[in-house]
Amino acid sequence: MSEEQRKVSGSSPGSTSKIMNVDRILNSESYDWHQSMDITPSDFPYLQQLLEESFQEWKRDSSGLQMILQSDWAIVGPNGEWVTGDPKLQKYLWIKDDATLRRTLELQAVTIGLSEEVSGVRTICATPIVSRIHHDVFAVLISAAPSHIDSEQIQFMTESAAVMLRSCFYRRFERIFVEDMAKIHEQAQREASRRSNLFHYVKRMHAQNNVDGVLTEVLDSVHGLYPYANVHLFMSQDHQSSHPLVKPLLLHHWQEEVYVRTFMEGSLTVCDDTEQADNMVEIGVPVGGKQGVYGVLHLQVEQAQLSDMDLELLGMMADAAGTAFENAKLYEQSNLMIHELRMINELTQQLNKSLQLSDIYQFANEELLKILTAEYCCILSYNEELGGLEVVSCNASNLEKEVFEKNYGLGGHVFHSKEPLFMADYSVERPADSKLMESTGSNSMIATPLIVNGEVRGVILLTHRNRHYFSYDNYRLLQALTSHIGLAVGNASLHAEVRWMANRDMLTELYARHYLDEAIHECQSRDFCGSLIVVDIDQFKQVNDTFGHQRGDKILKQVSGIVKTSIRQSDIAARWGGEELAVYLPGLGIEQALQVAERIRIRVAEETEPRVTVSCGISEWNWMHDRVSVESLFYRADMALYDAKNSGRNRIVIERTEVCE
Repeated sequence: MSEEQRKVSGSSPGSTSKIMNVDRILNSESYDWHQSMDITPSDFPYLQQLLEESFQEWKRDSSGLQMILQSDWAIVGPNGEWVTGDPKLQKYLWIKDDATLRRTLELQAVTIGLSEEVSGVRTICATPIVSRIHHDVFAVLISAAPSHIDSEQIQFMTESAAVMLRSCFYRRFERIFVEDMAKIHEQAQREASRRSNLFHYVKRMHAQNNVDGVLTEVLDSVHGLYPYANVHLFMSQDHQSSHPLVKPLLLHHWQEEVYVRTFMEGSLTVCDDTEQADNMVEIGVPVGGKQGVYGVLHLQVEQAQLSDMDLELLGMMADAAGTAFENAKLYEQSNLMIHELRMINELTQQLNKSLQLSDIYQFANEELLKILTAEYCCILSYNEELGGLEVVSCNASNLEKEVFEKNYGLGGHVFHSKEPLFMADYSVERPADSKLMESTGSNSMIATPLIVNGEVRGVILLTHRNRHYFSYDNYRLLQALTSHIGLAVGNASLHAEVRWMANRDMLTELYARHYLDEAIHECQSRDFCGSLIVVDIDQFKQVNDTFGHQRGDKILKQVSGIVKTSIRQSDIAARWGGEELAVYLPGLGIEQALQVAERIRIRVAEETEPRVTVSCGISEWNWMHDRVSVESLFYRADMALYDAKNSGRNRIVIERTEVCE
């Protein structure tokens, strides 16, 4: 028994073997074990609390007896010292010097006397309470009853009360003994459970191939062994967990934190602050494997619950957890690599299905959001004409089609540095401002340059509102996916360039005639009207003969430039052949086409060097006519041009009708 338990129960060092020989008591079927429990004189100084509790229990049990209520009661120790009782008896100091009490202690027998010092004349009866085995007096019960009650009745009442009080005393004493036995049994069970838990813990650790499963097993096992400890597992940013007791390990002010110091030094750290009132111990145990330390097991536990064996046990558990974590991480990384290769293959196949840049950017945006579980994705492409980074795809609607200066924000930072960016907390790490981060309330970002044919052509940014959201694996995967997106963008750009070259006249940079035919067919399928202008440079052969073919080509380029800058962006200008040009005006009737043709005619006469003129023929179609073929439209415009040429040149004719000079 502990010293505190011995003080309460009455055990002494000399009587411990007699009282606590549990095996002998429990193994003897015929032995009345509780009768062997007793106190000795060496226990007397520690009985006050037990006597007080027994007296109060006896008072409650006897509260219904009239004779008990008529008397005042008190209990004193074996040397006459006050223990507990009615305050009016304690008020007077006659007890130690009382002759009745002295006789009781000397004779160890019941004695009766009279006293006039307590509420008049009272009959005092003192009854010794003795131990079970050796009958040592360990207390005296004193009653002060009215003098008119017969002394024999008072003696009988006091002796009966002493028997009841002694019964209450030993009942409480036996309860303490049983509680001690239960505590010993509980401690033995806890030790056995701890050994069993350690065995099964190591076994389960070796069977784990899931990182989160390893971390959960560590925390559950430590809680099982130390249920009253405050336990957390601090992991480096390489691994994120949804477990509430797994926290990110931040290295700010690391000297002040036990768990960060443990991570940096890679060794077990114990911080014992004896000045704290709660006497708590803070422990940091590194969780690592062959490749390094991955985290720290952090405990706060009372000093009394910790031993050197516990520290050794925690170290073994952390080592097993580190090895299991490393193996599970390698297993997950191999699976992740297979999964990433599959995703890259699928993404590449889908990207290569389209050669339209807008479709590629949109599909890449959607797939990156899905694969990397980001909240926002923004793809920027450098626009040479605008001289800035254009938003070509973004699921934040307020940024669609916006153009930023190429040195602005995080996108400009990545574009100029040509290096990927990993940002865990925008409020702490901010190499540049970002409209994307601020407008979406994001805190985490991974970004990488979009490289096409060896040159940085744009930037891809992914964000999330949670801090420390993206992992290094996400960062690495984004770079791998972006390289394939760059290949798809390069293929689409090359296809667009080849298509542009195939559909253009190389000298004038106008569309080729076959492209104009296809465009008119497409417009006729959706529009309600349209007009065609055929433009011919007057006496172009004479220009070539006079100034040479190089000057003639220059004149042809000048006229083509005037035509391009005189029409809408939706209009289509093409080289019809030789010195003839054609302009199709979708959705415009003959009157609007006439205005466009007149603007071209006037500008050519004023802006060319050497000066030349043009003649124009115009034809139209609308939904009220029978279906007009492209060939018919060209034929009627060509006939009108023929009339303009034969009627003096430098004029416009609408379908054989002369309009103006």
